[in-house]
Amino acid sequence: MAEKFVSERNLRFLLYDVFDIDSLTQYPYYQEHNREIFDMVLDTAMKIGRDLLRPYLQEMDKNPPQYVDGQVKVHPAIKPFLKECGEGGWIGSNAPMEIGGQQLPLMLAFACRFIFSAANYSAMVYPLLTDGAAHLIETFGSEDLKETYLPNMYSGKWQGTMALTEPQAGSSVGDITTTAEPTEEGYYKIRGQKIFISASDHDAVENVVHLMLARIKGAPQGVKGVSLFVVPKYRPGEDGELAFNDVSIAGLYHKLGYRGSPITQMSMGENDDCLGWLVGEPNRGLACMFQMMNEQRIDVGLGASGIASAAYYTALEYSKERIQGRPLSDKDPSKPQIPIIEHPDVKRMLLYQRAIIEGSLSLLFQCARYADLEVVLGGEEKERYSLLLDLLNPVAKSYPAEMCILSVSQALQVLGGYGYCDEFPVEQHYRDVRIHPIHEGTTGIQGQDLLGRKVRIKNGKAFDLFVEEVQRTMDLAMDMPRLRPYAEAMDKALKDLQEVTGYLMGLAERESAERFLADATLYLELFGIMAVAWQWLKQGIHISKGLDNNPAGAEADFLNGKLSTMRFFYAYELPKIKGLAERLSNNDGLTVDMKVDHFSD
Repeated sequence: MAEKFVSERNLRFLLYDVFDIDSLTQYPYYQEHNREIFDMVLDTAMKIGRDLLRPYLQEMDKNPPQYVDGQVKVHPAIKPFLKECGEGGWIGSNAPMEIGGQQLPLMLAFACRFIFSAANYSAMVYPLLTDGAAHLIETFGSEDLKETYLPNMYSGKWQGTMALTEPQAGSSVGDITTTAEPTEEGYYKIRGQKIFISASDHDAVENVVHLMLARIKGAPQGVKGVSLFVVPKYRPGEDGELAFNDVSIAGLYHKLGYRGSPITQMSMGENDDCLGWLVGEPNRGLACMFQMMNEQRIDVGLGASGIASAAYYTALEYSKERIQGRPLSDKDPSKPQIPIIEHPDVKRMLLYQRAIIEGSLSLLFQCARYADLEVVLGGEEKERYSLLLDLLNPVAKSYPAEMCILSVSQALQVLGGYGYCDEFPVEQHYRDVRIHPIHEGTTGIQGQDLLGRKVRIKNGKAFDLFVEEVQRTMDLAMDMPRLRPYAEAMDKALKDLQEVTGYLMGLAERESAERFLADATLYLELFGIMAVAWQWLKQGIHISKGLDNNPAGAEADFLNGKLSTMRFFYAYELPKIKGLAERLSNNDGLTVDMKVDHFSD
């Protein structure tokens, strides 16, 4: 297994050069932190990744959770990892200090989550889910709920989950049937089933706390009648003792990948003794849950990028060591064979991976910076970054989720037959990464969200703000001779995006929703390529400045590698939007009009 799984140098380049995380310390909320603290946090995250996570990557895959005597048993490495997460403040690292958080910028938290995901994604999801569930209670819960649950969740003693999906509902959350019956004691009686719930039961914690969607009896149908509840596996009593809360595991799913974390089917209230506590207002549960879903969606993109990073460094190391063939221009069989990294097509595959991974990571950090500024600013500035973050959320989830599958596939291809075997971890990475376009809202759902809602927010204000952000980057790059050709290419691509968007907004006014949204996934793909091209141009500005100051040496090698990767993206990936734009500008309704009967044999 390759020793390296992430580029620390690239993380620091993004944090300090491109996104200037140091500038956040001017605000009172972040003023307790500095560069020394940021470096220490990154160094510690790398140590945890190397020592507590990476050694168990393949072992956890080969020894998945087991359901034994009513209890899900997970790999023994999970318990010490969660203990470290609790003691080290990794759960809730960006939460306010007054509730037990570290109040770190989300950008830094993202860097650490990326490291953990690259080291061992299955292990990473445990604290990640707890963090998101705790943040929901922090934002919308009563003081009693905060006092009861947050200390135990942030300490890593109690697991948190997000319990939405049901057998008959899937992504259609408004069709859930789990019920909540009010009582005079202030809690609700919960009955129903949930499926595909990650980390919903395991023996590495004392308790599992589900943030669960259910419908209060008599509530309106659809999403307007969904409420949010805290439903623990064991409910804490006034004496601090835990009592079973009638939450049972009905089955454990066996998965293609991502096997180190259990996904289960749950049953609540079989004995009429499952109690839940309302979070937020009745019938406003989906609005609350969207906070966690939106956070988790960006984390999905981060996790996919981390897995792809680990696969890339395995492929890179292998390509330097694997001797095979000779230069295409030299047919002399008496000449020694060369490392495969010297073959142009292998370089292409490696550049492709790097372009996807480092472009995706930059987009994710961009979202984190918007979120960090949203915390410290007010008024119009706060609204600006909130709208931009909302617009980019489905893109930051879906582009890495979809493209990192292709990236890992290229890593597997570099290894050839060895990539297909479990002697190397790339086949596991390929299986692990496949979940990301599915969970936390499929790519189709994200496409509809982007085109049907986010682009139209406040009469297109969010989209206009995005265009302004891209234009600002282009204006800076235009003044740099090294980058001018790429800024010009970006300008043409941005005009294509604007034209397609304008056409589709007109279509929305005169055609059915089916025709308007039929190719929303293709629009999402086009938008994703544009957004990542923008990020590469943004990185290019700092690459160019760095090369002016460091024309030779190790730093120049790093920057020249970045520059070549940027050039690759613009040469190989950005042109793809032309075909997408052509398809999106054609309202022939092919998929809408296709008859179901025509899919017959």
